[in-house]
Amino acid sequence: MKLSSVSALLILDNDGNRVFSKYYNGAFPTERDAKEFEQAVFKKTKETDFEIVALKGMTVVYRSSVDVSFYIVGDGEENELILSQALNTFFDTMSVILKKNVEKKAILNKMGLVMLAVDDFIQEGVILEYDSDSIVSRVCPKSELQEGGVGSGMMGSLPITEQTVQQVLQSAREGFKWSLLR
Repeated sequence: MKLSSVSALLILDNDGNRVFSKYYNGAFPTERDAKEFEQAVFKKTKETDFEIVALKGMTVVYRSSVDVSFYIVGDGEENELILSQALNTFFDTMSVILKKNVEKKAILNKMGLVMLAVDDFIQEGVILEYDSDSIVSRVCPKSELQEGGVGSGMMGSLPITEQTVQQVLQSAREGFKWSLLR
């Protein structure tokens, strides 16, 4: 059985500049190689409406937010659905950590938590977790979760079975409000 693996996780801003990057398994041995790849990824994804692209023998899945784009890069033979699910998990994790304010400034302000989440999510290129609530619960301080600081829109990391009816309704209201603002 082959474990799903990634070659890189990238966050780039709207100009193609690096906000965060982590490379695995020596995919791009030099900083110059990494920067060139990031620029090629940005250029290719900027020109297309597809969420999955092939570039230099790699499979790239991406998702854009306000002023940043998230990328997960796997080798050309990696399953696109698994990479896409990993990207969704990471984006959901960032959404909770950043209180649904997924933009460059918020990422830079919470870079410590972003880095911890990435390390909890992927180690040595192997995807360890597909549950964003589990990642958030391990990464965020419990005091922030209890105070409604991180993930207040999703009632922290409480499963729906442990929430009161009022908490579920509040969460639904907030989700509806955010869907209208998009």
